Amino acid sequence: MKIYTKTGDLGETSLFGGTRVKKYNQRIEAYGTIDELNSYIGLIRSEKLNSKDTTALIKIQNELFTIGSTLATPPDKEKLKNGKDRLQIIKVDQNDIEFMEHEIDHMNETLPPMTHFILPGGDTQVSYCHIARCICRKAERICVELHDNEPIQPIIIQYLNRLSDYIFVLARKLSHDKNIEEIKWIPKKT
Repeated sequence: MKIYTKTGDLGETSLFGGTRVKKYNQRIEAYGTIDELNSYIGLIRSEKLNSKDTTALIKIQNELFTIGSTLATPPDKEKLKNGKDRLQIIKVDQNDIEFMEHEIDHMNETLPPMTHFILPGGDTQVSYCHIARCICRKAERICVELHDNEPIQPIIIQYLNRLSDYIFVLARKLSHDKNIEEIKWIPKKT
């Protein structure tokens, strides 16, 4: 497989099924941001983690590839002429969201309760989590806008919403595990 095809040299690319679109198309923006998020999760994973967190992040990375593939498929290309799904990749579902909710609940059991917003930082890996959380929120906003203009599977938006929560709690867990103080945001008083 050749890495360069030269078909995008004029600012267009193909969606799954062959439809040509500009590289700034909302679908491209959506799955490109999912790819950016996936790369940051890989960065978090490349730092030392316990095997349970590593396994969870690999699962999430695979699901993000699935979401990217789904977003790269326009609705009119999702079905073959015989009515069967063209995209043979199993889509994310409620079980994937419940997995993250379970992980969030499990991590929260060991964390002190939150009383304030927390300033991002304190450790490189924790900072990577906060960057990934922000990118996840950006991906969610892009997908909401895409859904308003061209419906996508609503579970994608729900998944991204839950994933940002998961990443935030993972950042707190890593801070706790490494004995790093969480710095609270204290607003100025007038």
